[in-house]
Amino acid sequence: MKDLLHNISQCTICKAHLPLGPRPVVTAHQNSKIVIIGQAPGTKVHASGLPWDDQSGKKLREWFNVTEEEFYNIKNFAIIPMGFCYPGKGKTGDLPPRKECALQWHELLLKQMPKVELVILVGAYAQNYYLKDKKTLTERVGDYKSYLPKYFPIPHPSPTNRFWRAKHPWFEELVVSELQKIIVETI
Repeated sequence: MKDLLHNISQCTICKAHLPLGPRPVVTAHQNSKIVIIGQAPGTKVHASGLPWDDQSGKKLREWFNVTEEEFYNIKNFAIIPMGFCYPGKGKTGDLPPRKECALQWHELLLKQMPKVELVILVGAYAQNYYLKDKKTLTERVGDYKSYLPKYFPIPHPSPTNRFWRAKHPWFEELVVSELQKIIVETI
């Protein structure tokens, strides 16, 4: 695992497309129990190098009902985004994650983590890549039980996604408590 993470940290596959240059942000351990697969780092995470070190991460830890210490314990959570580097700014937020990362690194990483009990798919990019069904994000999140015990689809916790959360209050009222129970049982 150590060599693989080092190789990822040196990755420059999509360097020409990255406005801030490559800075892969990923954490994993051979004993990780839960994998969080999100989108890609934003500018704050790119600067700090610490995954989910922003308002989205604060909301995600709130949904999980875990402390920062529990969240950043790599034996509890591996954090593997779809795109490991900041992809740049788009019209209404950041650009989509670069596709090269998942194709190049995800399978190699997951093979080195035999103790994983749950993969939390944060947002449509991760869900589309791993679930490969024709459902919308809302349908997947509402039907999360059909993906268990392997996957748990959730929306992205970004402040820009607050409108989705306001339109679908059942997520925070019902689904989050189920996610918290599974996380407590797993870590």
